[in-house]
Formats: sequence, structure tokens, C-alpha cells
Amino acid sequence: MKIDPAHRIAQVEEYYFSTKLKQIAAMRAQGADIINLGIGSPDLPPHPSVIEELYQWAKKPDAHGYQSYQGRPELRNAMADFYKRYFDVNLHPDKEILPLIGSKEGIMHICMAFINEGDKVLIPDPGYPTYTSAVKLAGGVPVYYDLTAENKWRIDFNSLSHIQPGDIKMMWINYPHMPTGQYADKTYLGELLSWAKERNILICNDNPYSFILNKNYVSIMSIDGAMDQAIELNSMSKAQNMAGWRVGMAISNPTFLDYIQRFKSNMDSGMFLALQMAAVKALQLDPSWYDQLNAIYTERKKSAAAILKVLGCDYQDDQQGMFLWAKIPSQYKDGYELSDKILNEAHVFITPGGIFGKNGNTYIRISLCTPVEIFDKALSRIKALN
Repeated sequence: MKIDPAHRIAQVEEYYFSTKLKQIAAMRAQGADIINLGIGSPDLPPHPSVIEELYQWAKKPDAHGYQSYQGRPELRNAMADFYKRYFDVNLHPDKEILPLIGSKEGIMHICMAFINEGDKVLIPDPGYPTYTSAVKLAGGVPVYYDLTAENKWRIDFNSLSHIQPGDIKMMWINYPHMPTGQYADKTYLGELLSWAKERNILICNDNPYSFILNKNYVSIMSIDGAMDQAIELNSMSKAQNMAGWRVGMAISNPTFLDYIQRFKSNMDSGMFLALQMAAVKALQLDPSWYDQLNAIYTERKKSAAAILKVLGCDYQDDQQGMFLWAKIPSQYKDGYELSDKILNEAHVFITPGGIFGKNGNTYIRISLCTPVEIFDKALSRIKALN
């Protein structure tokens, strides 16, 4: 008996970090002490009040049933207040916000809700690999646009001037950008929206890194007209240290959110009530929470920079987000070679930039989601290689 998978499965590979974690687990099983500086999963806990809120709600006997597909009103109101307070964006909590079980879920839902077989979708190179996978699974065709250091990791609109209305259905953007840490101001985002509007392209902005090593919070939804032609995803995984809790949101006009919810409502049965109420508490945290968080990331960034210096890598100091992106020395053919060398010889894993696209081939990325003392340990191992 032979059962073949769906054709769509042949179009995507297992997520790189999924396969790499298997390799690291195998090395550890053989006794190797592997330091993982690759994956951006926050190692710090949420605020104690958030954990307490989860506990108190989880104790309630009537808190364990199915929940609304649109999320609790308290959560949508908290999300609206959060966007007003930090992004100066006015949102209708019942019409312009859709809570998600993590924003990664939203990437797939958006693709399934808007992409028809053969529709072309612009995807950044380098960029988050899930954009490509989701587009392919939805039947779309990825079309990559180049982001380069020479252009400060921003879009070169001249290189896309040939695109005409009807050529492209949707475009993924991501600022602050992962993996390069590039910041986007409102002027640049406004130019992007105008360019896309002329070509009838739906803009999808993935915006989970605004609060990490940054105080200039920008949402594309703060720009006039964005609500009619864009969708923004946001997440509580990074700034609130709730990666495993899976709480995110989609922001857009009621029509677009209705399309997304039609698909989403067939995929899940709502978010656990205690998680929603804990998320409300997290969204209401004082700004000092983000200051404390960034003080920690600032020190870790210094430690990561020390490793890059020993490796002979070049990097921009003004990067935002929870990673440090760096150009490798010329003696290595690509980031994979350097990454494999460090993993095999020093038992330290650093992400090769090539997993994010061809424009990342000569780069590596270090995650800041590790205590300073572990960075110091990794630095000592890498120094010993020289």
C-alpha cells in the first residue's frame, strides 16, 4: 500500500530550524555541550503579573470551554488601546482587529484567504522563510525582490518599476526587518504604499520587532490610506516574552479581516480564555517594562558583537530587533561554511544567512535570546579556535 502526499507538500521543505534542532539534539545525545545562538525564542519570562493573571483565570471552573473565533472583547479592546498608545493608530476593536493564535498562523491564513492558484506574491530576499512556504502552500508563485546592504536593506523601487497592475497580487514586507534589523520610517512606508496602490497590490506588513532595541514605534496603519490596502500582523512573542503562548493579531479593514476569519474559523476553535486575559494584562504593561527588557538586550548585543569581532565579521550597530546580522570574512564561501565550522569545532550554533535568501549567503545571524554568561562561554570557545 502506497499513499502519496498532496502535491503541495512537495513544494516546501521542512523548516530549517526544525532540521537543525534535530542535528543539535543528536549531537547533545552523544555528549556534546551545544550553545545555541541561532533561534529567536525569548529566554526571559513574561512579567510576573501576566503569569499570575493566567493562573487566576485558569483556576476558574468555567474558563475551559471553546471561545469566540474573534477573541474576547477585553482582548480586542486591549489591542486597540495598545495600538493607540504606542503607534497612534485608532482602531475599532470589533471591526479592525482579529486576535490570532500567534502571528505565524496569520501568515498562512492571509495567504489562504487572498491567493489563488498562480497568483504572484512579492517576498523579500533576505526575508522570513515562512512567507515563501505559505505562498507556495496556498498555490501562489513567490517573486523575490532584493534587499541589499548597498540600499540599506530597503526596497529599490526602480528595480520594480516594470511591475504593472495585475502582475502581482500581494507583497510581504517586514519592518523592523528580520534578519537585517533595518528600521523603516513613515516616509519610506508611505512611498511603499503609494507605489503598491498604483499597481493594485495588497501590502502585508509583519511587525513583531518594533519594541526590541527601538523606541521609534511605527505601524504602517498610521499612514493615511493604509487601512484600505494593507494588513498588519503583530505578535506578543517578542516584546512581551510570550512566544510559546501563541498570541498575535491582524489589523486591517473589516472586509479583509472577514476574508481571513472565514478561513481561520475552519482551522481552530478559539484561544484559551486564560491566555486571552493574561494577554490583556501584558498589553497594559507600563512602558518601563520595555525599557527593562531593552537594557538586557543592549548588554547581550555587546556580547554578540564581541563574538562577531573575533570571527572577523562586519555589522551595523544601529540594528533593531533581537538579532545581530553580520557580513562574514572573505575566506569563507558562505555563511553555511562558517556556521558549520563553529558548530562542529566550537559546539556553538550561529544561523547562516543563506536560509533567508540568496542575498543573505555571505552573512550570519546571532540571536540575542541568551544570557550574557552563555555568550561569554561561546566567545571563549570561538577564541580557542584561533
